[in-house]
Amino acid sequence: MIDLLVLYRAQFKTTIASQLQYRGALVIWIIGLILQPVIYLSVWSTVATSQGGSVDGFTASDFAAYYLTALVVSQASFTWIMWEMEYWIRQGNLSPLLVRPVHPIHQHVANNLTFKLLTMAVVIPVVVVLTIVFQPNFTISVWTALAFVPALILAMALRFAVEWTMASLAFWVTRVNAINQLYYVVFLFLSGFVAPLDLLPEPARAIAELLPFYRMLGFPVELLLGRLSPTQVVVGFGAQLGWLAFALLLLNVTWARGVRQYSAVGA
Repeated sequence: MIDLLVLYRAQFKTTIASQLQYRGALVIWIIGLILQPVIYLSVWSTVATSQGGSVDGFTASDFAAYYLTALVVSQASFTWIMWEMEYWIRQGNLSPLLVRPVHPIHQHVANNLTFKLLTMAVVIPVVVVLTIVFQPNFTISVWTALAFVPALILAMALRFAVEWTMASLAFWVTRVNAINQLYYVVFLFLSGFVAPLDLLPEPARAIAELLPFYRMLGFPVELLLGRLSPTQVVVGFGAQLGWLAFALLLLNVTWARGVRQYSAVGA
């Protein structure tokens, strides 16, 4: 455990130094992360206004609260491992990571957390400014704020485990960009990012509640905003824990089998 703490501390310092060397790329990443939910917010707010003030119970202020919260949750939970793993394997960069005494996952966890800390320093002020502009209707209570913290942590862990497992497909498929894009499109629709689940057709909503994507984003957002009953919150936590256990099991299996047949294929 002490060795891992030393590793994470060193990796935090390395990642911060690296990101500050590429400030332009960092700014572009932040802009991209912020623009997507802001676009959805603008579109749905316009639709609500044109429909007489609301869409299925969502007013423009409700959409503002939903997407500003989704911005923070998305920023806290996103990963890039599905794209990076392919490069590691194809270029042979995974080889030196495999001979280290710790699992390569620890390097990515440290990099991911450090990047999020850096970008949150920009995202939070942006959310404050957007709050002034869009006047969101935040309906947050003490218990939803307290429950939101473990829900967010579980959402982060679940998305990381699922996407690391997806990334492991690169052991068998040299070019996985099409798979990654398909996964991301499904995630956008079924997580509640493109639209809150209440606005989806009933069959799509039922599917979304069964699959893990909603637990990665929509569930903590709706929990914080008080849009879920206590029963739905309990079910949501159970779903997060169940999917996380399954994802970790699948991660270990795919990683172990993938490493056994790994070979760097070159550019």
